[in-house]
Amino acid sequence: MLVSIEGKPITKIPYKVSYDILRKRLSDEEFDAIVEELNNRINSEQVLTSSWIPGSDWSNTVFFPIYSKACNNDVKEAAKFFGLILWVVMMNRSENWAYGHYEKNNIPIQGLTYFKVR
Repeated sequence: MLVSIEGKPITKIPYKVSYDILRKRLSDEEFDAIVEELNNRINSEQVLTSSWIPGSDWSNTVFFPIYSKACNNDVKEAAKFFGLILWVVMMNRSENWAYGHYEKNNIPIQGLTYFKVR
């Protein structure tokens, strides 16, 4: 479950209209593979940052259809859609996760950092 810092459940997808449009461009098999990969990565983490998960080269990964198919090779749009998919995955987790925008070495990190909370 995705929660606010105050512990309130978050149940809405931001930019839902855009999310729904882009989601329809992926097959169920492609989407399910992305969700499965994300859940596998999340299972072993206490903290993770969205923009660091797929890495810089999505070729030959389950994430590639986000870029090539759903977002028509638009890097920025693919990053945003990936972030929304991760948001939905976090909302559907059984454990509580909160999130925020943080810095590393005084440089803002692109994407959200999620962390497990009690």
